[in-house]
Amino acid sequence: MNKERLVSRSGFSSLSLGDQMSLLQSAWMEILILSIVFRSLPYEDELVYAEDYVMDEEHSRLTGLLDLYVSILQLVRKYKKLKVEKEEFVTLKAIALANSDSMHIEDVESVQKLQDALHEALQDYESCQHAEDPRRAGKLLMTLPLLRQTATKAIQHFYSIKMQGKVPMHKLFLEMLEAKV
Repeated sequence: MNKERLVSRSGFSSLSLGDQMSLLQSAWMEILILSIVFRSLPYEDELVYAEDYVMDEEHSRLTGLLDLYVSILQLVRKYKKLKVEKEEFVTLKAIALANSDSMHIEDVESVQKLQDALHEALQDYESCQHAEDPRRAGKLLMTLPLLRQTATKAIQHFYSIKMQGKVPMHKLFLEMLEAKV
C-alpha cells in the first residue's frame, strides 16, 4: 500500500479544500512525530529529527527537549516492539490526519467516510500481512492517544519558545502553531 493509493482510496482529495486544510492544521504535528518515530526505529535511544540531526538523551536535556524526547522515545519503543512496517506508518499518518479534533470541519459525513475507509484499509492490510495476530490493527490504533499527547506536548513546547521570542521561526510554522493553540 503506497501513499498515493491510500490517499486516492481513502477519499482525502475529494474533501473540500477547507476540510483538507482543517485536517492538516489539526494533525500536522502528529504526522511530523510519526515521521521522527519511523526514522528513529533503527537507532537505540536516539531520535532522528532529520537525516543529519540525531539527538540522544543528553543532547535533548541540554536543549530543553528532554520531556519531548522521553515521550517520542516511548512511541519508538512501542512501534519497535510491534515491528511496525512502513505501510503501517503511512496508514497511521493518514488515520491521524483524518482523526482530527478540528471544530472547523464543514462536511462531517465526508470526513467520517474518510475515517472509515482508512480504518478498513488498516484492517485489510493487517488481515493479509499479519493474519497470525488478529488484534494487531487494534494495537496500532491504541498508540494514537499517546501520539496525540506527544504532539500536544510538542506544540506547547514550541509555543513557549515562540512566546519567549528567542528563536526565529518560519512564518508557515508560526501559522500552523497558531492554528493549533
